[in-house]
Amino acid sequence: MCGITGFVEFSHSQRADDLRQRLESMMDAIRHRGPDDSGSWLDPAAGVALGFRRLAILDLSPAGRQPMVSADGNYVIVFNGEIYNHAGLRQELLSHHHVFIGTSDTEVMLAAIVEWGLEAAVKRFNGMFAFALWHIPSRRLFLVRDRMGIKPLYYGQAGDVFLFGSELKALKAHPAFEPEIDRDALAAYLRTNYIPAPYSIYKGIRKLWPGSILTLAADGIPSPPGIISYWSTGAVAEMGKAGLFREDDQDLVEQFDGLLRDSLKDRMVADVPLGAFLSGGIDSSTVVALMQAQSRTPVKTFTIGFQESQYDEAGYAREIARRLGTEHHELYVTPAEALAVIPNLPALYDEPFADSSQIPTFLVSQMTRRHVTVSLSGDGGDELFGGYNRYQRARQIWSTFGWLPQAARRFLGDGMAALASTRAGGGSSTLPPTMLPMLDKASRLGTIVSAGTVQELYIRLFSFWPQPGQVAPGGQDRLSLFQRREAWPHLSHPLDWMMYLDQVTYLPDNNLVKVDRASMGVSLEARVPFLDDHRVVEFAWRLPNRMKIRGGKRKWILRQVLSRYVPPALFERPKMGFAAPIADWLRGPLREWSEDLIQVSRLRQEGFLDARLVRQKWDEHLSGKLDRQFQIWPILMFEAWLNGR
Repeated sequence: MCGITGFVEFSHSQRADDLRQRLESMMDAIRHRGPDDSGSWLDPAAGVALGFRRLAILDLSPAGRQPMVSADGNYVIVFNGEIYNHAGLRQELLSHHHVFIGTSDTEVMLAAIVEWGLEAAVKRFNGMFAFALWHIPSRRLFLVRDRMGIKPLYYGQAGDVFLFGSELKALKAHPAFEPEIDRDALAAYLRTNYIPAPYSIYKGIRKLWPGSILTLAADGIPSPPGIISYWSTGAVAEMGKAGLFREDDQDLVEQFDGLLRDSLKDRMVADVPLGAFLSGGIDSSTVVALMQAQSRTPVKTFTIGFQESQYDEAGYAREIARRLGTEHHELYVTPAEALAVIPNLPALYDEPFADSSQIPTFLVSQMTRRHVTVSLSGDGGDELFGGYNRYQRARQIWSTFGWLPQAARRFLGDGMAALASTRAGGGSSTLPPTMLPMLDKASRLGTIVSAGTVQELYIRLFSFWPQPGQVAPGGQDRLSLFQRREAWPHLSHPLDWMMYLDQVTYLPDNNLVKVDRASMGVSLEARVPFLDDHRVVEFAWRLPNRMKIRGGKRKWILRQVLSRYVPPALFERPKMGFAAPIADWLRGPLREWSEDLIQVSRLRQEGFLDARLVRQKWDEHLSGKLDRQFQIWPILMFEAWLNGR
């Protein structure tokens, strides 16, 4: 796991010392992603610079250093990630007379590209990756991102310079970078709590779509790069639903158990200490159970707990660890320790990001890094196997109201929202406090019910600011998902739609961003076996929905696999989110910090947010009658980022 960065300066014929100086500034900005080593490669005549920061995981010798040049001298690569099937590819390439000097997966990648071509080779890579590849003879730069968007890759044009990097801070370090906030991206952020791909918070800077290859011709003429898709979640979903498994339940459980075992065996290979996050939930417990079943020594497991019981799963994780026989480590976090993380979040995430579970994710990564360099996690289980509560809630709402004509739904929903708003706003002082949350829920339900399609209903269900243009004037909420309708798969079941939408938005742009920045912020590699093995994703889409949700239980097939290793009594309980008690903190220890960030005078001077609306939500939250943490926290994270960038 590493950090990559670089640029193409179209004016060409640059002095090598100037290129190196600019590149080193960009590399220094992401040193945390690779503290073990660094390397650079320059082509002054072409104006190209490739930079690399290394966190050594495989082949710790100099033979694993990057940037790496292919044996034929035609390609140069900087690569962030892991290719888990590199040993098998190596054997195949040896039969084609390729010669290797080291044992790294990077060397195998280059040989595969030489042998089969870039797109064909990438389709054979099993793992997580983001890399830049420079083809010397044709003067073309390629940027490639893995299928599910596990590893980040930003790119964009700054004058006559094309920039790329693992994190925005690398691009910002180049002197040509001119930051201008994208108000449309800000509006999208306020709806979702993250900035959806392909946008970033800055105009002109983009995130490369998962499963894509970008090609840039460095021929001296700045022009938009071309982007193709080599793997598509939508296409996999369509093919999966068209070719559903017909085996009986137990056969599918057996197949799935075997697939996960095989996947985890490859992901337990490292030349450095390795462990796993263990929250005590179904996903991480399944990963750890299958790891321990294949390990001769106790797997190192890590969890953190909160003093607030409603947020604490550490006891459950402890019981799972005891049953499996892992070497378990836990840390109970005090409010002071958790609060101390918050000022560092804007710099860690580079752009506004407001999933409050970023706090415990960073803390567990920090603790884990004291013991190991690689940690496996259970991310992706909810999105692949129907694990979220909102899946059932959305299905209930749609089954209740979806049969009505759209005009009738809009009339009903608008009426509910208007009535609730009038009652709460016009007579809130005379209403019992218990009525305000009920009216607030009625207003929100009215907004959701009026949606025209199941896709729109689902987007509204998880919208934190349903009309973000009101609080961020001048910005249009261009949720990227709805701009790519031509790429939507043909799916008929609401559950399939919801899982698909999460897999192409919430998963790569929220959950995987959260884990990547938190882990790499402390130089820890996080592996995600449910996602970085595309065979698991493809298997999940071929499962009938009864294998995902049955009898009110979500992630049914995962539960069946886990029950082979752990008694169900240890994991059969209501789902708990991995979050922090933000609502209480905002009224208590975070109140002064919050008040400072959302002063009316400051908000008006900055000109990005409607100060009156922000203060209204803040006052409602402070009253204790309504919980506005989900509207206030993204505002605070944006303001903290804005004032610290």
